[in-house]
Amino acid sequence: MSAHSSSSPSAVRDLARKQRVWLCLSALLAAVSVVLLRAQTYDVVILNGRVLDPESNLDAVRSVGITGRTIAAVSTERLTGRTTLDASGAIVVPGFIDLHAHGQAAEVYKLRASDGVTTALELEVGTADIDAWYRQRESRQVINFGVSVGHIPVRMAVLRDSGAFLPTGAGAHQAASTGEIAEIVRRIEQGLDRGAVSIGAGFVYTPAASRDELLAVFGVAGRRRAPVHVHTRRGLPGVEEAIGLASETKAPLHIVHVNSTSVGATREVLAAIDRAREQGMDVTTEAYPYTAGMTEIQSANLDEYVGAPAERLARLEWPSTGERLTRESFEKYRKIGGPVVLHTNTEEMVKAAVTSPLTMIASDAYWENGIGHPRTTGTYSKVLGRYVRGQQALTLMDAIRKMTLMPARRLEARVPAMKTKGRLRTGADADIAVIDPATVIDRSTYREPALAPIGIRHVLVNGVAVVANGRAVDGVTPGQPVRASAFRP
Repeated sequence: MSAHSSSSPSAVRDLARKQRVWLCLSALLAAVSVVLLRAQTYDVVILNGRVLDPESNLDAVRSVGITGRTIAAVSTERLTGRTTLDASGAIVVPGFIDLHAHGQAAEVYKLRASDGVTTALELEVGTADIDAWYRQRESRQVINFGVSVGHIPVRMAVLRDSGAFLPTGAGAHQAASTGEIAEIVRRIEQGLDRGAVSIGAGFVYTPAASRDELLAVFGVAGRRRAPVHVHTRRGLPGVEEAIGLASETKAPLHIVHVNSTSVGATREVLAAIDRAREQGMDVTTEAYPYTAGMTEIQSANLDEYVGAPAERLARLEWPSTGERLTRESFEKYRKIGGPVVLHTNTEEMVKAAVTSPLTMIASDAYWENGIGHPRTTGTYSKVLGRYVRGQQALTLMDAIRKMTLMPARRLEARVPAMKTKGRLRTGADADIAVIDPATVIDRSTYREPALAPIGIRHVLVNGVAVVANGRAVDGVTPGQPVRASAFRP
């Protein structure tokens, strides 16, 4: 047996030779890649921008090349495009994904794009008829769109409530029979089969729904692994109710606008959500950066204001006139119907919600017959302008993550197409916003809710510019439906 174990001189020379060959090949491949990048002509190239990708934490000046609907290159090299956008001084980020957007109509999609939104999803109220909802929008839209199958509209259909958007009669105030609960469950399952993004629910809008009914709805979510997006009852007890239902049924749970329903108990509610997550539950939440909400004055959510003292009624504002309500005006407008503003929160609680690492940003955009909430056009620019730049309460990357990657990840288990949204990398969808971080700010108000923000330079949806140089581009409709993989046409 030989004791010699060291490599022979010839073996060392061979190894060194192989290493040199591999180094040469690697250098050659890198050089070829650069040449190919430089030689290729992309449909659109974004140059000189500070690219932020929340998935990889990339934060650097890069060129972005787009071919068709897809990001084809993110490079340190200067790329060539048929169309070139100069993003000097701007950030280049994934387009914003809004999980909570009412007013799903063409004119509202255009407003949403002005705030950097490239995908708007109606996941709280939802719809009772998935096929009809998508069919109404199949002529193409400015931004991407999608919907949940909603317990609220399904209950309205089963109990024959005549409300247009939210229940005002039996859908709100009548208990469902065993047979009616079974029919509600059947329709929700059918909606999931037809590609609903998730299940929507709003306990405050259906107060007559029994625990057995809510448990049956959550049971569908648990069996199908479909997230249920819930407007809970107020405060900590309301969130604990939803968490309890989700725990019992193993349903994925998303609590909508945590600041709006929790108000002064926001920190306690966030702590309860954190505890549920630590126990292994699939629970997420969202917030919007406004102290006032908006809803239908005829909805059951406003029943508590019937006979309320003057001081409490004065928190309600009729948006078309700006007047604060009295008992007389509340009763008058409740007979007429329409949206009402609720001034019920504080800046302190809103900031606690918006800056929490648990929350995504979602607008709860609201628009009805030209009347809407300023969050419809101002949510994302307000977070960037006031909480990131102004107060430095959020880092830029954390804010972008809350607006893009976190909502995409909430949905991607059921909607695999979301795996290519909310990122800015090769292979991702070319849903992109180019924003001036030094000037971006919201301008919309309760009197003028349609005012576009400042600082949103360009917005691309599936590689097509829908906002250019801060102005809406007319005649383009690149938006695509967002639908769950369970759907089979």
